Amino acid sequence: MNLAFDDKSGTSRARLTTAMDMNAETNNSDQDSAGDEAIEWFVRLRAGALSVEEQVAFEAWLAHGQENAAAFEDVLQMYGHLAGMNPLRRVKPHVYPKRRIFAVGLAAFAAASLALFVSFDEISAYLRSDYYAGVGERKFVTLEDGSRVQLDSKSSIKVQYALAERRLTLLEGEAWFEVAPDPARPFVVEAGGGTVTALGTAFDVAVEKSGTRVTVTEHRVTIASGGQSVVVEQGRQSAFGRDAGVQAPSAVDSESATAWRRGKLIMEKRPLYEVLSAIGRHHRGFISCIGSSACARRVSGVFGADDPLQSLGEIEASLGLKAVNLSNYVILLY
Repeated sequence: MNLAFDDKSGTSRARLTTAMDMNAETNNSDQDSAGDEAIEWFVRLRAGALSVEEQVAFEAWLAHGQENAAAFEDVLQMYGHLAGMNPLRRVKPHVYPKRRIFAVGLAAFAAASLALFVSFDEISAYLRSDYYAGVGERKFVTLEDGSRVQLDSKSSIKVQYALAERRLTLLEGEAWFEVAPDPARPFVVEAGGGTVTALGTAFDVAVEKSGTRVTVTEHRVTIASGGQSVVVEQGRQSAFGRDAGVQAPSAVDSESATAWRRGKLIMEKRPLYEVLSAIGRHHRGFISCIGSSACARRVSGVFGADDPLQSLGEIEASLGLKAVNLSNYVILLY
């Protein structure tokens, strides 16, 4: 495994590598694994203070087998000076009482369960949906009433048409709706705990971690959430949280807000975590940021939705951030 990162000066690069002994494959399998894990812990420690749960997990990892502590000490001896760590520090395994070992095991089980849930989230959305766009795909759908929907990458909808109402649910991701007129049957999109009702219109709905965002590109809509109802006109945008009130509409460049339809992501002073979430929808894997200060950094730019790795490289360079790549599947910026 190779990890590359900048030193404190930001001008030089250091590369960590784990040694392999081709003549002792069986023994080195465990050693190589311990070396990879030691490098990962080294990078996480270098990124900042660990949380209580992470500290417990780190200490438990050190105590689990002599090869772990030895591998971490080797990393410190070779590369500790890059992070201001003492390369001569001895790392000694601790003996934990059974109660603490049980707590660590329970925490590890919870983390593994969460990872399993996340890995099956995409499959779950596919099974629950009527229309689904996979990673890197943008899909056009024409509904039975002539209305059209464009789904962004990793997005899905469920259709529940009835005699008195045309109701859809945006299960995840982002979608643009162009509604066919039918005054007798309102067109309603349910998303993020609220509803968006079309008033002869075209509009975009995005379900994000911070809430649900609605952009009106034609005519107007009514948004209802948290006991409030707001009419949003063409060229304006609003947002709401789950079971929370609707934000006052504000002017927006609808062409920029819906640039994903043309394969572009246009960001203007958006928090890094929101930008990474948008880019992550076009990447098969996990992309995130580490540290509240880094995640809050504001990002402006035009990025290609079809090349998320290049977009991440541009963000890393422009903000002076560092990246940890655990293959191209897991990418962390800090």
